[in-house]
Amino acid sequence: MVLYRRNFVPGGTYFFTLTLQDRGATTLTDHIADLRAAFRRARAERPFTLEAIVVLPEHLHALLTLPTADADYPARLRRIKGLFSSAVAKTNPNMQPNRRGGYDLWQPRYWEHTIRDESDFTRHADYIHFNPVKHGIVSHVRDWPHSSFHRYVRDGILPADWGGDTNPPTSFGEPPPP
Repeated sequence: MVLYRRNFVPGGTYFFTLTLQDRGATTLTDHIADLRAAFRRARAERPFTLEAIVVLPEHLHALLTLPTADADYPARLRRIKGLFSSAVAKTNPNMQPNRRGGYDLWQPRYWEHTIRDESDFTRHADYIHFNPVKHGIVSHVRDWPHSSFHRYVRDGILPADWGGDTNPPTSFGEPPPP
């Protein structure tokens, strides 16, 4: 087994991908109000700045910045996942607690990347906002409601027509299609 070491930078900004166990589920968008409430409550308990986010039916991408002397993003992600799972379980009688008392809604791990500089931040924010187009859910970035893209437009950071049709504005570091 490969021992993966996570990077902990107090006050750091991180890119995360959180994914549900069932990759065909629509739970995140079906219960978007519960997910928003989980983020709000976790942020009230352990502050962080939500720089960018997109929520798709079965996964989400987010950029979070932690307070200056704090590097404990695992506790925040655990709390968000736990709060959301508990809220969904209240409305779904088929969800049964596992042997630890939690729910097996999420994949147990997550992808984390430490943002290195402004260019890295911009590249990941662009990736986040373009993700619904990349997955073929919508044709235009502006058409997906569960995205911080709309805040970026309101704040004048991006134009409403950013991302165009279905051609990404950049490769986002991914290899070109064959």
